[in-house]
Amino acid sequence: MAQPDIWYVAFEPQKPLDEPQKPLEPDDGGSGAVRSTRTFKSEIDAKLFAMQILAKGWSASAGTLNPHQPKQIVAPSQIERWADPGLGG
Repeated sequence: MAQPDIWYVAFEPQKPLDEPQKPLEPDDGGSGAVRSTRTFKSEIDAKLFAMQILAKGWSASAGTLNPHQPKQIVAPSQIERWADPGLGG
């Protein structure tokens, strides 16, 4: 039996800070930023993918999929440290 995916990385393009923000509107299926998720069998593969996303200047978060234990969540503010071995990840 194949090993299940246990890690995910959620990501989306990050808007430049100087770009005007649109007011919140109901989702009309427009062309706004879309958050995507990829799953991985190992933490190392998830970290490698996260580094690629961060290199593009995009935002990301990560964690383990249910029912994997212990549950781990990596917030966007922690993702760079988690993914980069040189920063202690």
